[in-house]
Amino acid sequence: MRFTGLNAATWRKSSYSNQDGGACVEVCDGFPAVVPVRDSKDPHGPVLVVTAGGWASFVDALKAGALRV
Repeated sequence: MRFTGLNAATWRKSSYSNQDGGACVEVCDGFPAVVPVRDSKDPHGPVLVVTAGGWASFVDALKAGALRV
């Protein structure tokens, strides 16, 4: 499935990103049912689109230390 509507999207970088441009992700707000995610080093590359619930579960697991990064 192709997801459209990202041409004018405003992306924000993860608050865990460093100033050196290391392993960073950007997310796009404004889509109620999904969260688009991309690699900040490749802004014209592929975008992963996950459900809002799936993203919330992922972030909660990271905050709880349940995932190794």
